[in-house]
Amino acid sequence: MKASVETAVGIFVLIGILSVAYLTVKLGKLELLADNYYVLDARFQSVSGLKKGAQIEIAGVPVGKVDTITFDHERQVALVKLKIELGVVLTDDVIASIKTAGLIGDKYIKLSPGGSDTVLKAGDTIIETESALDIEELISKYAFGKV
Repeated sequence: MKASVETAVGIFVLIGILSVAYLTVKLGKLELLADNYYVLDARFQSVSGLKKGAQIEIAGVPVGKVDTITFDHERQVALVKLKIELGVVLTDDVIASIKTAGLIGDKYIKLSPGGSDTVLKAGDTIIETESALDIEELISKYAFGKV
């Protein structure tokens, strides 16, 4: 009798641990084993406020996330590596813009598809980019009468 109660409690605890592990992976949006993305590069004059893991959207739908943000010493610009879902096809005239979610929200990258027939492959670079709008700079220009 005692052994069956201990076995039932052990199974219950094991199910609880597995459930917590599953929720951790799902809610943390971790990718285990499967990598369903390809990587593209984009160069921006300014990525002020953009963070690793920021969302990438097309028409308001999430299609990837920012992988890394580094400084390109040769060109003196920010180099952003974008992880795009495998099913998403982008052409060489796509425009990558850094936008703000809400008035003081997080930054994300909006992709505006083009009409070209040339498809970007993993490792290619998005040529057309628009940097983040620097609200502080605009406010300081307005405040000091340089508008």
